[in-house]
Amino acid sequence: MTPKNTEYPVIPKDRGADLHNLESADSADLVLFMAGNQFMLMQELVNAFQMAHPEVETIVYETLPPGLELNQILAGGAKFRGKTYQIQPDIYSSVAKKAMQALAAKNFVNPNAYFVYLHNKLALMVKKGNPKDIRSVLDLGREDIIVSQPNAEYEHIADHIAVMYDQAGGQELLETILSRKKAAGTTLMTTVHHRQTPRRLIGGNADVGPVWHTEIVEAKRTGLAVEGVEIDRALDQREAINYYIAPLKNCRHPENAKKILEFIKTERARKIFTDYGFVVPSE
Repeated sequence: MTPKNTEYPVIPKDRGADLHNLESADSADLVLFMAGNQFMLMQELVNAFQMAHPEVETIVYETLPPGLELNQILAGGAKFRGKTYQIQPDIYSSVAKKAMQALAAKNFVNPNAYFVYLHNKLALMVKKGNPKDIRSVLDLGREDIIVSQPNAEYEHIADHIAVMYDQAGGQELLETILSRKKAAGTTLMTTVHHRQTPRRLIGGNADVGPVWHTEIVEAKRTGLAVEGVEIDRALDQREAINYYIAPLKNCRHPENAKKILEFIKTERARKIFTDYGFVVPSE
């Protein structure tokens, strides 16, 4: 389905690191919109895929928050640094089933085409040394703590975080962090949390950010001055966090879309995912 909508969403101008080969979008052999927190592994995954399928020469991929990618699909394009890109993916992935349901309702994907290919869990990212001595989710409600909080409008991780807050401290904690502290300026919203949160922590502009466990693994791997605080297993949402993926109906490269969906189920791809801290479904 091709949308007819000129109200294109705007990709923040500093998000160039999440847009790969965008200049080749019109001539690409495959276009992927991948849930943003896979940013750290995508180049390795793409390289491995192309080794298995050298005929798929040019791959364009985004690692923006899936809510922003969803808005691009629904609008038929996006604006970035003053330029309009009328780009539609062959493959879309998200950590929210509701995103897939929204696409199915508007005939962008077949309702039986999406499936779970990854799992993850939540953790708390803090500055190296944990100077504010943050030990649990309840600490995020403290008046002296500045929280870097994913925005639910763009980042589907926010839905899981809200459930975690409610389970840890009920509506009182939920409203404290998302409403009262936001009004007081001690909860700062993000658009692309996997890049903004570590930058805020290192710069002293925030004290903690709820993130995916895999982002802490990656931050340590790259030497960023941050560390992780593990969340109690009963709260870390590992049983609820599913990554969904699907081909778009009437996409430009259906055969190549099929190839990469088959590839992510292979042992080679599964090892890449687990090397970066993700959990792959059982066979």
